[in-house]
Amino acid sequence: MARSMAEISHDTGRQVGVLIDRGGQVDMVIVGDAKQIVIPALSGIRSAGGRLKGLRCIHTHLAGENLTDDDLVDLLFLRLDLMGILKVRVDGQPEKLYSAHLVPSPREGKNWAFLEPITPGQQPFGFDELITALEQEFTRLQPIREVDKGKDRAILISVITPSRGQGRSSARESMDELVELARSDDVVVLDSIIQQRPKINPKYILGKGKLAEIFLSALRLNANLLLFNQELNPSQIRSITDHMELRVIDRTQLILDIFARRALSREGKLQIEMAQLKYMLPRLTKRDDALSRLTGGIGGRGPGETRLEIDRRRINDRIALLAKKLKKVSQERYQRRSRRRKKEIPVISLVGYTNAGKSTLLNTLTESEITAENKLFATLDPTSRRLRFPQDIEVIITDTVGFIRALPAELLQAFKATLEELYEADMLVHVIDVSNPRFADQVAVVENQLRELELDKIPCLKVLNKTDLVAEEFAENQCREYGAVALSALDAKTFGPFFAAAQKIIGSLANLKNFENRLSVN
Repeated sequence: MARSMAEISHDTGRQVGVLIDRGGQVDMVIVGDAKQIVIPALSGIRSAGGRLKGLRCIHTHLAGENLTDDDLVDLLFLRLDLMGILKVRVDGQPEKLYSAHLVPSPREGKNWAFLEPITPGQQPFGFDELITALEQEFTRLQPIREVDKGKDRAILISVITPSRGQGRSSARESMDELVELARSDDVVVLDSIIQQRPKINPKYILGKGKLAEIFLSALRLNANLLLFNQELNPSQIRSITDHMELRVIDRTQLILDIFARRALSREGKLQIEMAQLKYMLPRLTKRDDALSRLTGGIGGRGPGETRLEIDRRRINDRIALLAKKLKKVSQERYQRRSRRRKKEIPVISLVGYTNAGKSTLLNTLTESEITAENKLFATLDPTSRRLRFPQDIEVIITDTVGFIRALPAELLQAFKATLEELYEADMLVHVIDVSNPRFADQVAVVENQLRELELDKIPCLKVLNKTDLVAEEFAENQCREYGAVALSALDAKTFGPFFAAAQKIIGSLANLKNFENRLSVN
């Protein structure tokens, strides 16, 4: 085979390459130009052994050059078992085979190792033995724990630029939050990477060299997912996945997946489906140039719709149907709220950053058993309970979905029916996790989103939760700074100041309402 490849390459003046599987069969023949070959996408070929591709590439070099950087990049990005070159002599015969393979641990800063040049057909070892030993070493360095089997194993990536006003500290905070989001979605976080760049790479988000490092890290760690903190456009996802067989998602997709897992009610499921479809619609890409069968029925003319157009139309039709269903849900909620208004029962809505302890507070206040976990977005569907204050004031208290920085616009729109509960509230209780080192930033995020939703006119009581996890003096200082009351949602004995402050606000609202009624009568 080496002699045949060298002769053909010499006669045509072009590089010739073959992809060979582990059974020794030629899977593909590639003809390039005088300087290079281009290996096509190998997406249809599965990786063998869970790590390497199961293919080795051997191709000719006409000018006596060694393995080039392009050869080594292909070895890395395509996860080839081996990259080898045959140097062609001036008489058209092969000189020797020069090869390189990936290594589990870098050697002298290199992610690959070179084998000794050999005369084709006279290699002193078995190829299968080499690859088996390599994959066993990859597995040994990063075995999959029993508890992690069946879960996605991700490397988290964030790119910061001066133009976005991001510093290392804020980027680290954002990355820590992404780690929590991943944990909430049962994703095993293997590594997190922050790259600072002068500007975002429009094709890959980050630099191609950094992408190569991440890819090799994914190979060593046995990762199957890259999770970006930035929102990716379709071409960026395609550019990255063209180079590596890893799933690529962004922060918005992760949040949508968390919501899809958490939604229990029919309304919540409708809202999530709409959000996912709206996110998916602009990201549809044309799969091929073939036209579908005619879908216009009798009298249809022309070549018909492309598969892409059909998908877009179906998604738009589904979105329109979901919008009608959600409108009906919104009307049903309005009717339920109307019954509350007739009874003139004050409504208190719990708001706050996700995982601040709103559901736990509602459970303790009303002796309920609403799902409350130490995870982001553990609660999606709004839950209302009656609560009687110590002074015989009866209220309806409602738990709603938590806020988060840069909450995807699709979700805010889809959860409009849920957020309508907040517009009917007589009072908001802003629950703050004072034990979180970044609680001040979280307060700012919630207050900004309340302003965007035009809810900042509703009376709001700030509550510093989880005070059992911080020093008493610190909690007192923060209460003075934020005009808040302190409590621990797990301990009903700490609720005294909360009841007193809430009753005072509700009482003043009742007095104002009575005054307005008297004015209207007069």
